[in-house]
Amino acid sequence: MHRSRQSTLSRSSTAAYALTPLGVIQSDYPDKFGVPRQPGLAPAARATLVLAPPFSDPLAVRGLSAFSHLWLTFIFHQTPQNPERFTPLVRPPRLGGNQKVGVFASRSPNRPNRLGLSLVTLEKVDTQNGVRLELGGCDLIDQTPVVDIKPYLPWVEARPDARAGFAPAPPSEVDVVFYPPACALLDQRPDGASLKALIEQVLRQDPRPAYQRHADGRVYGVRLRDVDVRFQAIEGDAATALAVVAIETLPG
Repeated sequence: MHRSRQSTLSRSSTAAYALTPLGVIQSDYPDKFGVPRQPGLAPAARATLVLAPPFSDPLAVRGLSAFSHLWLTFIFHQTPQNPERFTPLVRPPRLGGNQKVGVFASRSPNRPNRLGLSLVTLEKVDTQNGVRLELGGCDLIDQTPVVDIKPYLPWVEARPDARAGFAPAPPSEVDVVFYPPACALLDQRPDGASLKALIEQVLRQDPRPAYQRHADGRVYGVRLRDVDVRFQAIEGDAATALAVVAIETLPG
């Protein structure tokens, strides 16, 4: 290769590119723990993308309401980043948390540039005061910075014949039951029905670490909306199930 061509490639491969967030997500997930590992697995989850100036100009979303789904490019802002150390292998939960694959063969948040991609449902475009996009099936933590929005085109991006490597089918789900104290709190809330649906959809994915998925009596906690959901594994009819033992309202 010509020397000048080599120099150009070297410079471009080491260049730094600045990203400016378009806005942030407001969602039902205050923490990483419990967030479904893929979008669409908990359709009851509420989320809003609030655009920031100058991107909050209604002209920027003209025509967007004609699309039902969006691609969001975002930053895994709660994932530590160490630019001095590149980790080429990760342990996907789908493989039990024990087997390693290359980071670029996974959807792990532990990526060199912490960029994520999520397919969400567009419920509503609100331009009454700035721009707010109401979303469904979102898998993003509250305050996640979004750096790009693109409409989803099913005729080019839906490929049912594609190979899916070590994740050829949706993850298996576990049964979820609610103990009386948890039901009592839900009955007192105006959003009790939707909150119960969200809790059930999240726990069906079994958010516990892959190596701890057995009935050990331990009580776990996952924060959703403004509550702390306490749950533990129990032996169900067919396999381990998760029982919601209590729901506590978070202070503030």
